[in-house]
This record gives sequence, structure tokens and C-alpha cells, in this order.
Amino acid sequence: MEILSVLGLLLLVCSQSGAEIIEQREGSPESLNVPQPCPSDLQAVLRGMSVKLAENRLMIQEQNAKHEVKIEQLQTLNQEQNTKLDKYEVRIEQLQTLNQEQAAKLQELENQVDSQQQAQASELKSLKTRTNETENQVESLRRDRAVGQVAFSASLRESGRGTLGPFNTHTTVVFKHVVSNIGQAYSPHTGGFIAPVRGAYHFEFYFRAHAGSHSSAIVLVKNGEHVFIAGEHQTNGYGSASNGATLLLEAGDVVFLRLWENHVIYDDENHYSMFSGHLLFPM
Repeated sequence: MEILSVLGLLLLVCSQSGAEIIEQREGSPESLNVPQPCPSDLQAVLRGMSVKLAENRLMIQEQNAKHEVKIEQLQTLNQEQNTKLDKYEVRIEQLQTLNQEQAAKLQELENQVDSQQQAQASELKSLKTRTNETENQVESLRRDRAVGQVAFSASLRESGRGTLGPFNTHTTVVFKHVVSNIGQAYSPHTGGFIAPVRGAYHFEFYFRAHAGSHSSAIVLVKNGEHVFIAGEHQTNGYGSASNGATLLLEAGDVVFLRLWENHVIYDDENHYSMFSGHLLFPM
């Protein structure tokens, strides 16, 4: 564009100079011999412009060549980056697939852990239940054992010798000399045995009769009801009598011995007259 502008300017100048020369020729004959510089200068300028234009064309060609090389390099780089991007996208897809697989495996493991925990919790609950049942059985056995440890033996007199009776009514016999009283079911103050649990109990009683005007007789009593009786009439010396029974008692039932009215029993430091009983088994 600059070359074209300069060329136009030169043409304008030359045209003006030509006009002035013509005017001078018309006004003065001497001016016809004046030289005309414009065409030769114009040729020199055109040659210079041609050279400059060729140089510019060469430079533009070189620049275009460089630009084409740069464009090819950029295209190659772009292709390489696109190739890498494709690889990255493939890798991302692989990682996403792997992540999904790992998430699925993790969920499966969590489900397995939950299932195992539930199974363990159920087993633990069952174990606790069995443990509680075992503890209850052990406690029941302990109670049965503790309850089953019921037995006593007692004789009539703590010391000395003598007879009990006669009385004008049936009288409860209190055996005061306690040899054993396991479970504390017998009372040496009232003479009664109170059953601690429902079960089968066995009782025995012995007494010694003294010769004299009164006979000897004792009754085994359950809750005020006569069960068995033992009696002896001794006209000379000493005699003895005994009896026993196995009774089904409820918890709280009372068993004791009664001296029959107008009868007597004898005892001394040898403890002939005695009352004993024990629990056979609870029911």
C-alpha cells in the first residue's frame, strides 16, 4: 500500500511538472531547450519499487513459509494433545469403571459385614439366652440344694432325768435338746416343724416308758390332724415304743408330737425319747 501511494504521488508531481514546462514553452521560446527530468526519475523510482516489491514478496513468502511450518507444528502438537486427551479419556473411563467395581465390592463387603454382624448379634443374643437359662438352672439347683438341706434331730430333755406328764389334755411335746437342725425348720421353743417347701418328708419318733400307774403314748400330728400313734404300758422296769411316717407337705405345713392325755414319757441323759425328720425331695 505504501508503494502504491508513493507511485501515485510521483505521477501527480510529474504531471504538474509537465504542465509547467508546457506553459513555459508557450510563453518563452528559450524554454524549449530546458531538460525534462520526470520520466527518468520515475523509472528509477519504479525500478526501486520493483526491487522493494520483490524483496517484500520474498519476505512475505518466507514469513508465509514460516507460518505454514508453525501451523504444521501446531497441528502436529494439537494432534498429539488430542491423542493424549483420548488416552486420558480412556484412562478416566477405566478409572471410573474401576471405581464402580470397587464401590460394588465395597457395598458387597459392607453387606457381608452387616450380615455377619447380624448373625453375630443373633448368636450373641442366643448365647446370652442360653447363659441366662443356664444361670437360672444353676440358681434353681442351688435353691433345690439349699431347700433340700432340711433335717433335724432332738431329744426331750437337755439334762437330767424325769418324766413328762401326765396332763388332763393332749399336750404338745417340746424336744429341747437339739442335736441337729439343718435348715432351721424345727423350733425347740414350740416343738413344731414347719415345712419350708412342698415335698416329701420323713419323720420318726421314739420314747421310753417308765413302769408305773400311767401308760405312755405319743401321736404324730400334721396341721392338728392325728397321723400315727405309738404307745407302751410298762408294768415293770422300762419299755420303749416308736413309729414314723413319710408325709407330703405343702410349704408352711406344721408337724409335731402330742403327748396323749393322762400319759407320760421318760428321758434322761442318755436321750431315749427323741423326734427327727428330714426332707426326702422337693416336689
